Amino acid sequence: MIGPPNGSVRPPGPTGLRRFTTPRPPREERCELCGAPLAAEQRHPHLVDTDRRALVCACGPCAQLMDRSAASPGRFRAVPGRFLSDPDHRIDDRAWESLRIPVSVAFFFHNSTLDRPVVLYPSPAGATESEPDEEAWRSFLDATRLAALLDPDVEALLLRRHQGRTECFLVPIDLCYELVGRMRLHWQGFDGGAKARAALDALFAHVRGLAREPQGSRP
Repeated sequence: MIGPPNGSVRPPGPTGLRRFTTPRPPREERCELCGAPLAAEQRHPHLVDTDRRALVCACGPCAQLMDRSAASPGRFRAVPGRFLSDPDHRIDDRAWESLRIPVSVAFFFHNSTLDRPVVLYPSPAGATESEPDEEAWRSFLDATRLAALLDPDVEALLLRRHQGRTECFLVPIDLCYELVGRMRLHWQGFDGGAKARAALDALFAHVRGLAREPQGSRP
């Protein structure tokens, strides 16, 4: 019988149904480009794969090497880390309803492959796309100065309709998909439930703490 190396004794593991009910240790995150382990205690870089329209976890060296915005053109773009706010935006109830968003939060970004804006909102199934008409897009984009500052593919406008007003922020695109994941994890019932709302409140409190108004004069 072949046992563990060095004659050590392997501790007994869960048996029977306990194998399916015992929590598993978290899986170690690795760079999706080179396989290097990513430090669990630090927020690792993300790249946008513009060909696949997907986020890629990366280590620092791979993020720097593959980022096409810093070197030659390619399929990967590094997600930046800036947070901006626009307290003077003009996104009113009419502009919001024209986007055809059935929930209180949404985000949009410019997809360079499709060469058009894309608006998404969280749902129990994940990120769901809305398709407003061109006139609605124009009026919405004209209502906030942040729209002209967006870096395609890697930044998004994050909006929340809450307590009689709409908040508007420019954020890294990976934060928006983090929001979608949190909402999907906690979603209950028709409107998301108390846990989903608490997760939403926590994320927007985090964004408010980081966001600054853009430099320059107001339009």
